Amino acid sequence: MMPTIDLMETWRKTHRNSEVAQLPDGSEVVLIGWLHEIRDLGNIKFLLLRDASGIVQVTIKRGAVDQSLLERVSQITRESVIAVRGVVKKSEKSRLGVEVLPHEIKVLNISKAPLPLEVTGKVPADFETRMSSRFMDLRRPSEVFVFKLQHEVLKAIRAFLDEKGFIEVVTPKILVSATEGGAELFKVQYFEKTVYLAQSPQLYKEVLTSCFERVYEIGVYFRAEEVNTPYHLNEFVSVDIEAAFMDYKDVMEILEECIIHVYRYLREKHYDELKRIHGEFREPETPFPIITYSEVIELLQRRGVNVKWGDDLTTPALRVLGKEYDGYYFIIDWPSEVKPFYIKPRRGNEKICESFDLMWHHIEIASGGSRIYLREELEESIKRKGLNVESFKEHLRTFDYGMPPHAGWGLGLSRFLMVLTGRQNIREVVLFPRDRTRLTP
Repeated sequence: MMPTIDLMETWRKTHRNSEVAQLPDGSEVVLIGWLHEIRDLGNIKFLLLRDASGIVQVTIKRGAVDQSLLERVSQITRESVIAVRGVVKKSEKSRLGVEVLPHEIKVLNISKAPLPLEVTGKVPADFETRMSSRFMDLRRPSEVFVFKLQHEVLKAIRAFLDEKGFIEVVTPKILVSATEGGAELFKVQYFEKTVYLAQSPQLYKEVLTSCFERVYEIGVYFRAEEVNTPYHLNEFVSVDIEAAFMDYKDVMEILEECIIHVYRYLREKHYDELKRIHGEFREPETPFPIITYSEVIELLQRRGVNVKWGDDLTTPALRVLGKEYDGYYFIIDWPSEVKPFYIKPRRGNEKICESFDLMWHHIEIASGGSRIYLREELEESIKRKGLNVESFKEHLRTFDYGMPPHAGWGLGLSRFLMVLTGRQNIREVVLFPRDRTRLTP
């Protein structure tokens, strides 16, 4: 077996694999990565070397290298970490149009065999195997791309919101009281007290509109939901905005513009890759359709769904609705009873509130609305929801000192990524998902 070595005492990586195709013929390189695959044709061996940027072919021809190297290479197991020192050669036969002819190959760390799952994708693995060996699953090029895409989506969102005059903030994730209702909150022992993990930055971002006018946060939040569906998690990333001197229609426009900005950004930078993994990737038509909650109820009743005005919309009902709308659409003007206490009721008809959900087929991608900004009205809403006003005393103080009219929304990052990539399970677009039953890896 080829011995392992301490690379830092010998070579340094000179290039990422993605850079090799642009190098002049004959360039000297040191490439370091994982042995993705080896193809042995007797007098010639092809090593596919993978790093985070892509795959390069290393071609070893009998007679062109020392015989001992040829023999030792055959003993290297797939997913071993190796370093290759060699020269770049243009090659029409190589899929990448270039290959590396090695002078020397060193093994940094040998991998065990067999592998827990097939990284090349030639042998499919079931979902549970993938999740249980997530570290190996995430080495697959298709999965690497998903999280590169997430990185690009976050860049695009930040750039868009920055341009709109929002500033990024970071709010606490440990709360002293169950401020949005305790049913879906995780309790945590905090020294001698019991506290809660934040469901959202809602109350903090509202307060911050009185300081900065427009704020956004991209953060991790927690919901103790019992459901275990393909699009629910108990730990998730939310993109939240809040803006002073706007109402729900204003922030709906911002949300739609943000979605379109992301699509255009990705089309420009990653269109070919997205088409490969999700053939239906295309920019949505605008404006997004808008349907009121009341119209939704009427439509569902006509389709035979047992639902009445005032009900929240169940997943089966939303699946029926999703068949009527191919893509993104807004549901607006929800009953006040089914929305949180901070959502502003409509003047003249307080049974309806200034709220919206952004849907994609049957999946809720984002929700938002105008907020109550007068203290007396907010206290009354808290009481109507059966919550304790005393629990909100710190939050309510802000409303005594010039709280502006404001509105905002929260966008589920992973659900959005599901749509962009065409994945059917939210766990596939989360590095290490946490749901009702999964706490490892």
